[in-house]
Amino acid sequence: MKIPKSAYSILLFWIAFVFTFPNIDAQTKKLKRPGSKVGIYSVDKFVSESFDIYDKVYKYDGYAEAGTPLDDEDIDVLEDALDDLEGLSDSAPDILSDVDGTSVLKQAKATLQINKAKKALNYSIKTAKELLLGQRERDTEEEPEDESNDTSTNDNPETNSTSTNNDIGDNDDTNISDNLEIYSKFDFVPGDKLLFFDDFEKDFIGDFPSKWNANGGGEVVQINNEKWFDLLSGYGNYYIPDVKSLPEEYTIEFDVLVSGLDKKTSSTARLFIYLSSTNDFSHGPTYTVASIPFCQYTPVEIRVQNYVNRGGGGINNGVKADIRKAVLNKPHIAIAVNKQRFRIWVNEKKYIDVPRMMSLEHRVNFIKFNVNNFKDGKERIFIKNLKVSEGGEDLRRKLISEGKISTNGILFDTGSANLKPQSYGIIRQISQVLMQDENINLKIIGHTDADGTEASNLQLSQARAEAVKNALIEVYKISGSRLQTDGKGESEPVEDNSTSDGKAQNRRVEFVKI
Repeated sequence: MKIPKSAYSILLFWIAFVFTFPNIDAQTKKLKRPGSKVGIYSVDKFVSESFDIYDKVYKYDGYAEAGTPLDDEDIDVLEDALDDLEGLSDSAPDILSDVDGTSVLKQAKATLQINKAKKALNYSIKTAKELLLGQRERDTEEEPEDESNDTSTNDNPETNSTSTNNDIGDNDDTNISDNLEIYSKFDFVPGDKLLFFDDFEKDFIGDFPSKWNANGGGEVVQINNEKWFDLLSGYGNYYIPDVKSLPEEYTIEFDVLVSGLDKKTSSTARLFIYLSSTNDFSHGPTYTVASIPFCQYTPVEIRVQNYVNRGGGGINNGVKADIRKAVLNKPHIAIAVNKQRFRIWVNEKKYIDVPRMMSLEHRVNFIKFNVNNFKDGKERIFIKNLKVSEGGEDLRRKLISEGKISTNGILFDTGSANLKPQSYGIIRQISQVLMQDENINLKIIGHTDADGTEASNLQLSQARAEAVKNALIEVYKISGSRLQTDGKGESEPVEDNSTSDGKAQNRRVEFVKI
């Protein structure tokens, strides 16, 4: 029986399809676009359009592999490409009828090129979807999903039962020997003179915090028995703490909590921290701004910009930073300004260090927060423990020259002697003094605020001094014979324990040469 030409061409098509498609997922290098046309308009058009889109998707796939973030324009291109891809894929079987009636060689060439185009289409559809969902790196980075990886929270964060993977309990039993290499290199040193502190403990749930100003909304909420400041997203919303004036050298620290983030969180969802020359609801004529990204589907850079006296700045840059996991787990943000130098840490890693960022002629005096491009009613951001302190550059010279320093920059989990990671910048400087001069021995003295009983505070202060000693021994390899410890509890306050500022200053550690 003679096989009809149309059946013959279809048979050729499926033979080529079977031998070509099984290797789609194994593709490791770029497919080569056919170098010549078939001479059948619909086939040539299908192949050309398929590879045009393939080239775009392949380029963005390369960005993902290199860790380069996609911007909004890239995402729009991918979304449009995905629509075009699905339409092209659906049209592939229809063009076979145009092959019927041509020569066997042309039919074979057309069939091979159609299959090659379909291979490109299959790759493009799969890859575009993964890029848009932020799943392109899952083979090397993602862990199996379970309930512990869910970034959603209860829609009402004002209840004590709200739980989220973003929360790290205050009594987390972190061993100080964990991550020794990271801690040993951490070089953030908070200022030693407190200018402002707010943990919102004196504010009522549902009220706007008393030590802040704003031109929009926002309120204090309770999450897992902690009070947090709920910041509302909006381009023109500014939140200004009551910091009266910033000195030449100072540090800013705060904790962040988020809820509702997922793979669809925008690449432009950011927290902006402005250092401004004015305390009104604008950028101000002179300002420096840093923005922290919260996008989850791809790494997005941390950005910094300065602007001097309405005349422009000179610095407008982004630094590559994959902090997607960090921002989901109550990150600690630290900023240090030392005259012109400007630095930012997220947890224990320093991402920004610009030596001449700040203007000495046109000073900034105020701090402003802005949150933008979070989805209303779904994605939320909260801050807590805002601390602004004067100083923050070098305690080593003071310890050597005066023989004594006192700092409230060494922090512990609430009611425990577990050192917080951000404490290691100061401990590192102490270790450098001891390594430089082996004749120096130190007494480490712990102090607490007045919360709790005198006996428990005395015991806690002694345990905290011991924790600092152990960190010097375990992390920085200082001999324990050179270190003594003592605890004073709440017996030697330097400020009023009835205020949050006073309590923060009373929670301190002293180092005294002996």
